Amino acid sequence: MSFELIKLVNEAQKKAAVVDVKSGDTVRVHQKIKEGTKERIQIFEGVVIRVDRAASHTARITVRKIASGVGVEKSFLLHSPLVEKIEVTRRSKVRRNYLSYLRERSGKSARLKGINFDREGVNDIRDLHAEEEAARLKEEAHVAAEAKAAEKAAEDAELAAKQAEVEARHEETA
Repeated sequence: MSFELIKLVNEAQKKAAVVDVKSGDTVRVHQKIKEGTKERIQIFEGVVIRVDRAASHTARITVRKIASGVGVEKSFLLHSPLVEKIEVTRRSKVRRNYLSYLRERSGKSARLKGINFDREGVNDIRDLHAEEEAARLKEEAHVAAEAKAAEKAAEDAELAAKQAEVEARHEETA
């Protein structure tokens, strides 16, 4: 019973669709950053050196980039609400999942051989079910707004009739 409950909560935390990221991909991760009351999107671009638990709700990628001559690695949870989107810009041919050897390399020796891939197809993560649900909710909201507008119009007409009645009584007495 409790395991089923945990599984249900874990599935609720997962995003409907995420980009299929592999080791060796060059990605641009759009991450939400909160600074006080302000919120902004920060882009971190680098090579994916590790993919962990791809099917799980705790799926994680480790991205490495060189910033001012210093290697910087950052781990991102794929299903985190702080990760806005992940965009694959380049795909490379690699033969292992964990590219730790890139840490010791720099310059030309750290290059990976690129392969051709369908960039638009990989980065398109539209969820048709979610889009249909959003369209249905939008239609329901539109119908509710129309009903509310009709109710307001009826109320306004009733008030106008009462106002005309009061003005007629006022003219009779005057």
